[in-house]
Amino acid sequence: MISHVEVLLESPRTRRFVERICSFARVTLMDRVGTGLSDPLDGPPDLAGEAEDVLAVLDATGAERTTVLAYATSAVLGVQLAALHPERVRGLVLYAGMYRTLADEGYDWARGPEERRAALEDLLAHWGTGHNLERIAPSLAADPVTKEWLARMERSSASPRGMRALADAFGTTDVRDLLPTLRVPTLVMHRTDDALIDVRHSRYAAAQIPGARYVELPGSDSLPSAGDPEAIVGELEEFLTGSRTGRSRERQLLTIAFTDVVGATAHAARLGDAAWRELLRAHDEAVRPLIARFGGEEVKTIGDSFLVAFPGAPSQAVRFAAAALEAVRPLGLQLRAGLHTGECERLGDDVGGMAVHIAARVVALAAPDEVLASGTTYGTVVGSGLAWAWRGEEELKGVPGPWPLFRLAEPARPAG
Repeated sequence: MISHVEVLLESPRTRRFVERICSFARVTLMDRVGTGLSDPLDGPPDLAGEAEDVLAVLDATGAERTTVLAYATSAVLGVQLAALHPERVRGLVLYAGMYRTLADEGYDWARGPEERRAALEDLLAHWGTGHNLERIAPSLAADPVTKEWLARMERSSASPRGMRALADAFGTTDVRDLLPTLRVPTLVMHRTDDALIDVRHSRYAAAQIPGARYVELPGSDSLPSAGDPEAIVGELEEFLTGSRTGRSRERQLLTIAFTDVVGATAHAARLGDAAWRELLRAHDEAVRPLIARFGGEEVKTIGDSFLVAFPGAPSQAVRFAAAALEAVRPLGLQLRAGLHTGECERLGDDVGGMAVHIAARVVALAAPDEVLASGTTYGTVVGSGLAWAWRGEEELKGVPGPWPLFRLAEPARPAG
């Protein structure tokens, strides 16, 4: 029910998840009635009518038959579509689905009416703030970029009043009687410790659908692009194509930026552990908003260092690095930054490959308050208005041959 097809892809993690599926399938996204770009509800939603909506989208995109991927509350729509129109459904994938939301005989793990009402009120009390991230993706609860994205997603999906109407309507939905009637290939997936949706919903569905394949994956995140999304994509790829290409297939051209606090050990010794942790927290709070501002993705922090990946033009990575140096000066800190542009391997939410190692070697050679870039990054941003100075050639440990390095000669002005 939380959906907006444009805002959805503003999340780097979710965009990468969708693009990974695009490596072996054509993907069409749609908002259900009452959410996102679709029309608001003008009465109680009707699953049969919503199934016709899906057919209209398939007709418009020229898809005679499709595999339907349904998540959470949309599982009921996927089941309805497959039951009413099996001739249009090549396969059905149900991830972390619910098939009835209220407890019933033989379905006693679902919430009772009062418990469900209280949970809905709590959800709506924090609507549009990103607070609900701790339920949807606990592993990302402390990630401010994802939290801000979820806040936009909620506000763009529906108003609190609209979401209440959708939730009330969904509370009366029950498609359990349709499960044994399905005659399309079906894959059911769920993470064992899903913090949002009880895994027993999926165990029940898999037991009821004839011939369904059930896969239970480790993890507590409900959001499929959080945690280990590649495990989900791998199962989906095998279901659709009969084989898996594996993680090594996913390679992207990225600019990798490392930032590092100068003299971190001396700071820690001078301040003591508690004060140093507080200063590091302030450092993180100063740098993180810049990652989002310049279109980067925080891959990880390593002590007092940030590893940030930037798709697209490397000039944004350079501008981020320069802005980060400025942002921490009021804290009495100095940073060094190193950048390299090259092919990287995507490993879930992590990045790897020689490009990451080269960027790490470059930052180690940077002077305090210096943005240092490999010749690859420099050559790609020529003409962007950034001023550079030749730093010389260096041997980078573990990397063949001498590498030309360039330092940013003037502060990088923000784009626009």
